[in-house]
Amino acid sequence: MSILDKVKIGNSVQVNLQLSKDRLTKETIDAINVSSLGKISDFRITDGKGIGVILQLSNGKEQWFFEDEIDLLDENGNVIKKNNYKKENSNFIYDFLRGLNYENKTKVSDLLNPINFFIWLVVSFKDIF
Repeated sequence: MSILDKVKIGNSVQVNLQLSKDRLTKETIDAINVSSLGKISDFRITDGKGIGVILQLSNGKEQWFFEDEIDLLDENGNVIKKNNYKKENSNFIYDFLRGLNYENKTKVSDLLNPINFFIWLVVSFKDIF
């Protein structure tokens, strides 16, 4: 479920300053320290697949944030927990592949072993699917 399904323009959200502090100006950080609440004024596509929001801050200025840098609030002003988990397939093969871990190899014989290559390949791609 996307942020677009949960909030509308005009809703209040809370900025998580720890996730966005490194890219904000001092003026914006000061405004968030005064009040971490902001009002959504618009939505923007961030990188072709994510949604960002433009917030009006306590000092009246607008600043955009990634959707993971803000916390949604309910009607009472309490933070709504995010559900970051996906529905996962539960069968033996997926469970087995999820349990694989790759340890870096330094010996040439380990690097040339096709089983080690296969484990590396599965571990590298398992987060994509």
